[in-house]
Amino acid sequence: MSEKVAFVLGNGVSRKSINPQDLKKHGTVYGCNALYRSFSPDYLIAVDTKMISEIVDSQYHLTHSVWTNPNKYTEKIKEINLFRPSKGWSSGPTALWLASNHGYDTIYILGFDYVGLGKKHEYVNNIYSDTKNYKKQNDRATYYGNWSRQTDMCIKKFPKTKYIRLLGDIDFIPEQLKTVSNLTHESIEIFAKKFGIKPIKS
Repeated sequence: MSEKVAFVLGNGVSRKSINPQDLKKHGTVYGCNALYRSFSPDYLIAVDTKMISEIVDSQYHLTHSVWTNPNKYTEKIKEINLFRPSKGWSSGPTALWLASNHGYDTIYILGFDYVGLGKKHEYVNNIYSDTKNYKKQNDRATYYGNWSRQTDMCIKKFPKTKYIRLLGDIDFIPEQLKTVSNLTHESIEIFAKKFGIKPIKS
């Protein structure tokens, strides 16, 4: 029996060398926020109201699977999928949680970098920085504690699922994710060879 695989894409810059389109033939793709601007994942997750407003204004939700938390604004949008109950998590970990509930054997995690850019990891780390609804490139990075805690909680909730987080030039691993038994970390180079994907050179 073939392995059931999913890819969960955060928007950290480490995933820039992988074209999301190359993943579709290998499994189901879950993405977050502004990813929809250039690529249509199988499931798009966005929990920020401003981001959902942008997605709705584009009418992307009318032809694609979009998921968000319930609130006064989203409750009025019939064509959108609502998490009930709301996890209260950030978009990336929420996307990971949704994928985990769908029963995959292996889930690959891309673009979950946690730390910022710069010598001291002080600057925003996001592919979409300097665009609508995102911080500027020179803004201070958000502390990653909530993201890593939510990731840890999700992975431990599904002990039978194998999780593989990809590491690029930023190879940081939060302390609490170093000892999770069903989570391993793998270089993007090894991942690309495994799936016959040609990395994009920056």
